[in-house]
Amino acid sequence: MQPGRVNSIDLLRGIIMVVMALDHTRDFFHEAQFLFSPTDLEKTTPAIFLTRWITHFCAPAFVLLSGISININLRKRGRRELVKYLLTRGLWLVILDVVVLRFAFFFNFYYDMTFLSILWMLGVCMMLMAAVIFLPYRATLFISILIIAGHDAITGIASGPVWTILMSAGFVPPAFVSTYSILPWLAIMMFGFVVGRLYGDKYDPVLRRRLLWQLGVLFIVLFAVLRWVNVYGDPAPWSVSPRGAIFTVLSYFNVTKYPVSLLFTLMTIGPLLILLSRFETINVKWLSPAVVFGRVPLFYFLAHFFMIHVAALLHSMWKTGKSLSEIDFHFPATFGGITPEGGVNLAWTYVAWIILVLTLYPICVWYDKIKRKHGLTYL
Repeated sequence: MQPGRVNSIDLLRGIIMVVMALDHTRDFFHEAQFLFSPTDLEKTTPAIFLTRWITHFCAPAFVLLSGISININLRKRGRRELVKYLLTRGLWLVILDVVVLRFAFFFNFYYDMTFLSILWMLGVCMMLMAAVIFLPYRATLFISILIIAGHDAITGIASGPVWTILMSAGFVPPAFVSTYSILPWLAIMMFGFVVGRLYGDKYDPVLRRRLLWQLGVLFIVLFAVLRWVNVYGDPAPWSVSPRGAIFTVLSYFNVTKYPVSLLFTLMTIGPLLILLSRFETINVKWLSPAVVFGRVPLFYFLAHFFMIHVAALLHSMWKTGKSLSEIDFHFPATFGGITPEGGVNLAWTYVAWIILVLTLYPICVWYDKIKRKHGLTYL
């Protein structure tokens, strides 16, 4: 294991990044992606729904693990150095989101539409964490739980661009779409920061694993109870589906990510905490590639977006017979040059995903060696 790193965190992050690649491969390759939402229970299939649902764990994992890592870094760097790191790292992520990642999405510089996506959210939250790290742990835990548990009650009480960015999701003039509401995700990062205290010298590994397991079970139980009661915690209550029992079950798990709801948080963070607990004692060789991915998350993230988009665009051009000069890259004329007729079915989407991950592995091994040799921290 690389000095100063926690293997279980890298392993979980790496596995999540492999799953994340499935979601983005589906975005660019799957023919139905351009026709309906994969969680639209009136149009989707169980296979399409579950392909999307499993990737719901990705963003919460990144945010939770970022919070844990900030605490670990606090003990290594001290507050003053960590504040500088959080501010510069956060600003770097925001710039990458609105410049590099935006181009990876659309393959244009028209700026007729820009998604404020996950790197934006992570960057803003990290900059805010530069202030949070000065709070007592109890205050941080209390505020995080208050926001996680209570923000659903006030999400719709106001409007405007600032409110949309902080508490909701949607269009922000003149040409932005805010998908990740800052405050609820900040609360998850703050909770992760408190959980990160378990990785200090005060807690032995057995106690840490037990506490992570208990927290995870608590979150899952709270999700199950609140979702069954069907009164609070998500703007989309579950219902008995006319399409049959399986769609009723899917309705139960069809919680809201944009903006992130209490039930979405409970449903995803609970299993993630349990996995963190279990991964401390796991020693499976075939999982070692995931650790490599987990050590170079930002490089992997940016590289996989460009690779998916280039591959999908080339396939679409081959399938439709269009040349590059014939494609309209304006939004929403196409999604980065891709139209519905250029997509493939779900089975071939999975094939594309597997090929992508296998191709990325040697590239990430190469970059991980460079990163460790030169001490790179920002990519």
